[in-house]
Amino acid sequence: MSAVMGVIQYILDLGPSVMMPIIVFILCMVFRMPFNRSIRSAIIIGIGFIAINLVIGLMSSTLGPATKAMVENTGVHLDVVDVGWPVAAAISFGTVSVVPWIFVLGIILNLILIVVRFTKTLDVDMWNYWHFIFTAAFVYVITNNLLIAIALSLITELIVLKLADLTAPITQDYYGLPGISLPHTETVDLAPIGWTLNKLIDRVPGLNKLHADTGTIQERFGVVGEPMIVGLVLGLLIGILAYYPGLGTNFGEAFGHILTTAISLGAVMLVLPRMVAILMEGLVPLSEGAQTFISERFPGRELYIGLDAAIVVGFANNMTVALIMVPITLVLAIGMSFLGLNRMLPFTDLAVLPFTVIWANTWSRGNVVRGVIIATIYMTGILSIATFLAPMTLELAKGAHFTIPQGASAISSIDSGSHILPFILVFGFSLNQLGANGPVFLIWTALWVVFTIVCYVLFFNYARNHVPGMDDKHLYVKEEDEASFEMEEEVGAFDSGDEAIASS
Repeated sequence: MSAVMGVIQYILDLGPSVMMPIIVFILCMVFRMPFNRSIRSAIIIGIGFIAINLVIGLMSSTLGPATKAMVENTGVHLDVVDVGWPVAAAISFGTVSVVPWIFVLGIILNLILIVVRFTKTLDVDMWNYWHFIFTAAFVYVITNNLLIAIALSLITELIVLKLADLTAPITQDYYGLPGISLPHTETVDLAPIGWTLNKLIDRVPGLNKLHADTGTIQERFGVVGEPMIVGLVLGLLIGILAYYPGLGTNFGEAFGHILTTAISLGAVMLVLPRMVAILMEGLVPLSEGAQTFISERFPGRELYIGLDAAIVVGFANNMTVALIMVPITLVLAIGMSFLGLNRMLPFTDLAVLPFTVIWANTWSRGNVVRGVIIATIYMTGILSIATFLAPMTLELAKGAHFTIPQGASAISSIDSGSHILPFILVFGFSLNQLGANGPVFLIWTALWVVFTIVCYVLFFNYARNHVPGMDDKHLYVKEEDEASFEMEEEVGAFDSGDEAIASS
């Protein structure tokens, strides 16, 4: 077991920028793609991950100090430090008691579910198995029972794969990713909640008529509405809120920080979509090769390639909502702290907000107004779950010999708090830990559990007879797209008619 663990740990330590190209190259060979095309696709995917991480790193290094300054301006003390998702991943892979179990059993479970046709998603994103490992790790800390930890982790994987299936049609249609699904735990587990809230907004008079996206903003305001200008303006506002006290004492330094924040976030809005395009350039050949391989050997069988949600974060509407959510998240964190519902200072993981808002924004096909509303509701639950997970994360960090940030009495992250599905599954085992945060906190998280379960029931019930995001597509496409959408339907019907004539 130790030898196997050593091999697994070595591969994981390579990181997604090395690990994913190796996996993709092997898959390309399995799907019998030409060697030259396979190696090129694999290398481009590795470069794409590096490029995306560079831009996310820029965003993190810009927002981190600005966030700290904004909170210091308020004088609020929040004792749980947001250490970011990389720390959560490192802690997960360092929890040696569960890593080999989840890797081996997780892969076997995915293959079994494909064979029995429960899922169409082949999750090749091995790096992000750390989400399932993280689930098992914190459940193990809570229950002190390895079997329960493994069971809840595998149940999480099963539901995530199903959610990836159900969200694949709109992912492929809206983002232009044929044959791809997103079994990314801390994003796709928010999809049923986002879908339900989007449907509720449909029923609110006035609010259901509000629409804004980067396309219409740019059309209406010209260059001022371009994504990079939107990022620049939002960065300017964040910079002013963070560094305005210094304008009176050291104007040059403070003004420089404000301008740096503005131009950096403008750069993120411009560059990130182009970095994602590099990643997609490498993914398309794999998707095409997989579909060809499957259609030739299994006629009528459809299979999705499950990938990291990083491939969609760079879309302009997602980035716009994410940047708007930065000050909103800070205000929520402070406001909820006064109510006893949050103890975490959002900091490092503000850079993952583009991931968090994906399923706040996708169901309405990029309506920024709805995206911000839904993401704000998301965040009220995420902050509380992150607070709940802080003691377990600290214990796991110590067990994995991770260096705790100086002065931190507890650690967590926005990413950890986004693991809503595992939290629902472990809720019944966690009443003592939840109660330690006070009765108000316990009641609030219980309400979130009930709300989430209702959203999941409504979503899965709808999906029994409909394709979420596709059967109601006409409700959310922009007016100027309706004509082309209707034309697509007519062409599809015409083609179907031709096929029927030919077959007869």
